[in-house]
Amino acid sequence: MDLNLHLVRYLVAVVDEGHFGRAAQRLYVSAPALSQQVRKLERSLGVELIDRSARPLRPTPAGERFLAEARDSLAAADRAVAAMAAHRLELATTLRLGFMTASAGPLTRHLLDELRHEVPGVSVRLVELPWPQQASAVREVIVDAALIRPPITETVGLRLDVVCHEPRVVALPVTHRLATHAEVGLADLDGEPHVTSDEADPAWVRWWACDPRPSGAPVRYGPSVRTMDELLEVVATGQAVAITGRFVADSQRHSGVTFVPLIGIESCPLSLCTRADDGSPLVAALRGAVHRLHANDPTHPRRPEEPGPDGVNPIDRTCSAAASSRASMTSLPTSIPASW
Repeated sequence: MDLNLHLVRYLVAVVDEGHFGRAAQRLYVSAPALSQQVRKLERSLGVELIDRSARPLRPTPAGERFLAEARDSLAAADRAVAAMAAHRLELATTLRLGFMTASAGPLTRHLLDELRHEVPGVSVRLVELPWPQQASAVREVIVDAALIRPPITETVGLRLDVVCHEPRVVALPVTHRLATHAEVGLADLDGEPHVTSDEADPAWVRWWACDPRPSGAPVRYGPSVRTMDELLEVVATGQAVAITGRFVADSQRHSGVTFVPLIGIESCPLSLCTRADDGSPLVAALRGAVHRLHANDPTHPRRPEEPGPDGVNPIDRTCSAAASSRASMTSLPTSIPASW
């Protein structure tokens, strides 16, 4: 038989109070209705559980044996319900933010400070993501949001809010002919093999390699890499070069690699990716934090692409400040995969 815990609670109340009337008041039911519910439990078990002739009421020998186990069942049920309540509270106050090393520096901390200012009790769980899972982790609800870089080939069901535009650099061996240049153009890299990644979307690889090139020169690809550490080793040994974002240059160090600004190409947008239909308060607050970072004057909000009074996009100013705060990057892990 299936045990009705609701009826068991009625029985426990009667035994604890020793009186149907007092138990009924405690349970906010009438005494006759309570008596009927206890009778229903007794009939289902085939035994009498309450000695109704006793004053105060007390359990029968069968009731004693039943209550010894039934109280444990009630306690276990209460713990299960409490665990689910705690889980719901955690979901309501915890935001899972996907990131890769190069997007988890001062800029991310600035964004999270904005979020915590709006939602003081929020708990942010940072989840490291490999290169190919930037958008899919959001779509598959592995994370609530992610800081991602282009290209995202499948955006159906996703919302992208640009956080900032990040200049691109080229990673070169320190012995390379261009290593000492203040800046290089894309044409200077024609003929140089570029790292690739067999695990990443080919569109991702081509976008970062700037393939096709404006000059029409075909892009040659070198070794496949999976992590930023592997990328740096390939570059350091002269097997290939790699075009990447400036945040990578500010967060990664290798004695055999130098990063040179790359001019004449579009910058890389760093975006907050969320599910388009996610209307949860925490995600809405995170989106709001992104938008506030774009505004100098909160009473006159501008669109993200609009500059402030000084002609500088506020979030780009934040990006520049983040890039200069290299020392603070040491507080974050640097051995996990990073975006190019």
